[in-house]
This record gives sequence, structure tokens and C-alpha cells, in this order.
Amino acid sequence: MKQLIIFWTLLFIITVSYGQGIPHKISETEFSIGKTITIKSEILNENRTLNVYLPLSYTKEKSKKYPVIYVLDGSKDEDFIHISGIVQFGSFSWINMLPESIVVGIANVDRKRDFTYPSQYKRDQEEFPTSGKSAHFINFIKNELQPFIDTTYRITTTKTIIGQSFGGLLVTEILFKKPDLFDNYIIVSPSLWWDEEKLLDIELSTYHTKKAIYIAGGKEGEVMERTAKELYNKLKENKKENTKLFYEFMEDKTHGDALHIAVYNAFEKIFKSKKKKQK
Repeated sequence: MKQLIIFWTLLFIITVSYGQGIPHKISETEFSIGKTITIKSEILNENRTLNVYLPLSYTKEKSKKYPVIYVLDGSKDEDFIHISGIVQFGSFSWINMLPESIVVGIANVDRKRDFTYPSQYKRDQEEFPTSGKSAHFINFIKNELQPFIDTTYRITTTKTIIGQSFGGLLVTEILFKKPDLFDNYIIVSPSLWWDEEKLLDIELSTYHTKKAIYIAGGKEGEVMERTAKELYNKLKENKKENTKLFYEFMEDKTHGDALHIAVYNAFEKIFKSKKKKQK
């Protein structure tokens, strides 16, 4: 009987103690880091989803303007959230890696279609039957997306674009063909093997002045590694004095995990170099 009393006493103490250790929920609210906007593209003849991150000071400092960072593969379940996190962290006053910036994530509909120009290589055509419409997508960026962002938000003239894999191919194409669309180009693991590497054959004459270009890749196989380095060498040969050019080979990263670290390093290099120039 005495043992039974002791057992129930201990059980009561444990139950009370455990119950006291669990806090009671007082309230619960939704947590958001940005806005999702749908726009109608006449050029692409479809609706496009944008995810937009605004700095914390945006609603408080009504006269302040912000540079814009455009992210390809910018869906919520792709690269928008973690890139926005780097931007927020990097713009903290005690970090001061880059200025407070607006991030615009362009959600995908068909990235193989939008990020590739027409390939003359039959195997590309067979494996990616919807491919080859990058000219339309670039036109959408120039004539619909950028004007929408320019008129909707308080922005400076500084624009950055980030692309990885096929996105890196598109960013390279924009740099070669429409360099004035952006000031800073972050190209990670570009799929320059597309169309038997013909994009690398484009002759550069009046390309990128006053640009900052960062190219990076990881351990991704001979073709990916070689073409990324060839892109860097091509740009280096044609580099203007007022253009900043960076290349990084990340030996401990692969095609799947290079982007996050690469973007962090790119921000550090690009904006640090601009700060030095301003001083």
C-alpha cells in the first residue's frame, strides 16, 4: 500500500511538472516575407507570378529609393526565399555587405522554353521540345516586367539579375545581346553546353561597360566546368576598364548546391568593389 501511494505521488508530481513546462499559446498570426503579384503579359500571352521582397524600411522611409535584384527561378519553392534572406542579412547595418534592395522573383511557367534560345542541335530539340523562346522572355523583361516594377515601387536605376543552370544561360544571353538591361550579372553554373556551346561564339564588340559580372560553378563535370571558365576568359579578353569581373570555382559544391554560397560571395565582391570605387 505504501509503495502504491509513493507511485501515485510521483506520477502526480511528474504530470504537474510536465504540464508546467509547456507554455500556453496566446496568439498566432501569419508570417510573410513579401508579396505575390500576378500580372498579365501580352508578350508571353499568359499570366506571370512575381514574388516581391521589400526591405523593412520601405514603408517607413517614404522618400528612400532602392536597387532591384531580379531572380530567375523565383518561385516560393525555388530560389526566392533564400535569396531574399541573403539580401536581408547582407543589408543589416552591422553587416553592410550590400544596400537595402527590393527582390523580384520571377516564378516559372516553363523555364526550358523561357531560358533557351533556339538550338540547331537535334538532340536539344528532341529532349526539350518547348525550348527556344528566350527572345520573347527577354522582351517580356524589358518591355513589361521592368516598367511594371519601375512604376510600382520606389527604385534606383541599379538592377541586378541572378540565374543558375538554364537561368545562367539566359543571363549570359542577356549580357551578350541586351547588356543595358542590367548593371550587375550573377551567373551560376550556366548551361552553356546548349546548342553545342554556340553562345560562346558570339563576337563581343560593344559589350558591358560599367558592369559587374560574377561567374561561378562547382564540381559539375568537364563540360560545365570548362564552359564556365571559357565564358570568364572571353569576358576578360573583352573587359573594359570600368567593368568588374569575377570568377569562382567552388570545388566543394555541385550543380545542386552552388547557388546559395555563390550569390552570397557575388554580393560581397560586387558591392564591396563598388563601395571602394565610391570612396
